[in-house]
Amino acid sequence: MDEIVENRKQIIKYISKSVEDTYKLAKILSDRLSGGEVVLLSGDLGAGKTTFTKGLAQSLGVDETVTSPTFTFMKEYEGRLRLYHFDMYRVCDEDELYELGLNEYLYMNGVCVIEWNKFEDVPKPINIQVTSLDDDKREFAISGIDLDLSKI
Repeated sequence: MDEIVENRKQIIKYISKSVEDTYKLAKILSDRLSGGEVVLLSGDLGAGKTTFTKGLAQSLGVDETVTSPTFTFMKEYEGRLRLYHFDMYRVCDEDELYELGLNEYLYMNGVCVIEWNKFEDVPKPINIQVTSLDDDKREFAISGIDLDLSKI
């Protein structure tokens, strides 16, 4: 069973006890998206950032298999909204992103999900900090958007 931990200071904390719980949280977020949003996912390796992105993609109607774009920097998926999935783990600095032209995606009508963000000037981001509590439990600390998690 999922659990809402707190909702104060504009940070919502949610405990996911399974991949299904994580997908439910992603669905709640996807229902609030209209295009132009930037979601910054942070957390250690294996915390669940890509799993959350897979749930978000599924909720946006993406039919393709979503994988981490670690070696390509960005993958694009078609759904109700276009999804741009970035993985900046191997990016050295923000200048490299501008050289690649990746900053232009921040201002398009789709949804940008960025793991390991290196951009310094992201416009009105939705920040999600993912923390692995044990093999199955994850804590999601969300700011930048108001979500009603009581419906989960």
